[in-house]
Amino acid sequence: MDNILSGIKPTGKLTLGNYIGAIKNFARIQNEGDTFVFIADLHALTLPIEPEDLRNNSRDIAAYYLAAGLDPKSTTIFLQSDVPAHSELAVIMQNFLYMGELSRMTQFKDKAQKMDNEAIGLGLFAYPVLMACDIVLYNSKRIPVGEDQVQHVELCRDLVKRFNNRYGDTLVMPRAEMVKVGKRIMSLSDPTKKMSKSDPKGDIFLSDDLNVMRKKIMSAVTDLGHEIKYDVENKPGISNLMTIYSALTGKEFAEIEKEFEGKGYGDFKRAVADAVINEMEPFKKRYEEIISSGLVDEVLEEGAKKASVIANETLARVQKAVGLYHK
Repeated sequence: MDNILSGIKPTGKLTLGNYIGAIKNFARIQNEGDTFVFIADLHALTLPIEPEDLRNNSRDIAAYYLAAGLDPKSTTIFLQSDVPAHSELAVIMQNFLYMGELSRMTQFKDKAQKMDNEAIGLGLFAYPVLMACDIVLYNSKRIPVGEDQVQHVELCRDLVKRFNNRYGDTLVMPRAEMVKVGKRIMSLSDPTKKMSKSDPKGDIFLSDDLNVMRKKIMSAVTDLGHEIKYDVENKPGISNLMTIYSALTGKEFAEIEKEFEGKGYGDFKRAVADAVINEMEPFKKRYEEIISSGLVDEVLEEGAKKASVIANETLARVQKAVGLYHK
């Protein structure tokens, strides 16, 4: 079975979109191979973040992983910063990715446009180097990511090909993998924009009270007409709600359209809200139990030990390949 790796950056409060597109998917595929799921706390430093927020967010994500059903016996859960090989390998690999490639990365260009050029840190520019190291350290072939990260995985593939062509078969070639349903959950207040941790009205945060979640869904922007039909171009609001409903119930879009034939938006919103609450209520209860116990620290400590074994093997293989001296 192929090794699987993915992670979440601990910046801002996680949303229902993060849960459906990432966390819930991790739990679904964790037994399909050796699975490594981490908290990308080093990546979080590329933009300003308060130290306490970073610590709390990292702890929350670990608890969310566990609450969603990730099993530490099946999945290695760890903090990126607890495995020094990530940083050590990045120092080597930064020599094999080029400034022209990095400057063309869409995420960098989008973020750089909003910043003063004099205030753009090297970490933001070199983000894809560290991400590539995250991937190759664990001999990962399957990389579950959102659409916005596919370009980074493609750059990692370029790196692997370039490195292996020069030094022989050293690194494993990865491939990006996206979930079929729920890969892109949009804002409830503006369904043309992704749910992205920054819109209090349009984002359903995992930390929201259940009543708040229901209220946000019932207030979601809809479209002209009253037909429940999946049509992203002409009915983005309803299509987004259908995506959420499908991801949580397992029902296909055609099945949903038939189920709500002749019914209005209000009926459908109530059904979506019920589906979200049915999923979130036990999830939030498990989260509260986990966060108040000592389980998070225990899992992260053990996960870092397990991750370090394979990461250090890969690092040593790369060091030997490039000619760094070891006894």
